[in-house]
Amino acid sequence: MLDPHSCKLRQQRLSDSLADQGFDALVIGHPQQIYYFTNHRPHWLQQAALVLTNDGASHLVCANKADTNASIDGCSSYEAQWNATNRSDQPALVARAVCDWLTAIGARRVGIDASAVSSQVLLTGDFQAKSIADAIHDLRRVKDADELALMKVAIKCTEAMYLRAREIIEPGIKELTVYNELHAAAVRASGEAMTAHLGNDFACGVGGGPARASREAQRGEIYILDLGPTYRGYFADNARAIAVDRKPTDAQRRAWDAVVGVFPIVERLARPGARCRDVFAAASEHLEKQYGKPLGHHLGHGVGLEPHEAPHLNPKWDDVFREGEVFTAEPGLYGP
Repeated sequence: MLDPHSCKLRQQRLSDSLADQGFDALVIGHPQQIYYFTNHRPHWLQQAALVLTNDGASHLVCANKADTNASIDGCSSYEAQWNATNRSDQPALVARAVCDWLTAIGARRVGIDASAVSSQVLLTGDFQAKSIADAIHDLRRVKDADELALMKVAIKCTEAMYLRAREIIEPGIKELTVYNELHAAAVRASGEAMTAHLGNDFACGVGGGPARASREAQRGEIYILDLGPTYRGYFADNARAIAVDRKPTDAQRRAWDAVVGVFPIVERLARPGARCRDVFAAASEHLEKQYGKPLGHHLGHGVGLEPHEAPHLNPKWDDVFREGEVFTAEPGLYGP
């Protein structure tokens, strides 16, 4: 799991980044953010909340029983289930506990994230509230050593998945069979169940999409796999293209050569302080010069607790690279 000391440091970095806002307390209710700051990962059917006060103290409200492994100063629990049935009013229950705690310490100005619990805090409490969602996402851009360790396991899962893909992909194999086999390969590689739905692309002969019922891979098609397994809350994300019959056409080979030529460009230009849209532009120019088509979608994006994070290698954003970020580079060419 995450390192308790690193979680505490992240709590302090968040508080320091918002010190000039005059908050009495910060309320965080998004499950991924709670995990990031405390090492407490709420069950996907249950709600929790973290409260950070301006004196550096932390308090966690979690489901059913206190988490003794969480990196916090205090913890209280609530009944998330009655006779093993999950309650639908959990966000309101957690918010009520948070508001009671905030009232007891005399908090008036509160920073909140974007979550089901925080929305209920707004409805329940009488506080001056302001969003801190952007500050949290900004903090999450640079990955700590404990995060990288988990992401490396997720990446190891993709290596096992692609090895299995090359063993089984052939004309006639069903897309759902590929999906199931690759899911099993990832679980074997990590030694435990994934912590999120295995999404991304498993459709053959098209630009992407989920595995389709009864659809079989056809001779002459390119099977594009974009894999995003998770390990203890953290994602990997990378893509490969496999000729179904192992006999790519001249056009497919030329497109592949053009796409592969993008990676040295990314490696050369992606540096702290560089603009992501400039790297996108250079990659798109290369593809147009080599194949006659510009880049038709993003060049890449950050990855971590979510499959898509900053930095965005996408002209719709104007992000600047920072040292310590982890991002994908997934150029592509599609169509005839």
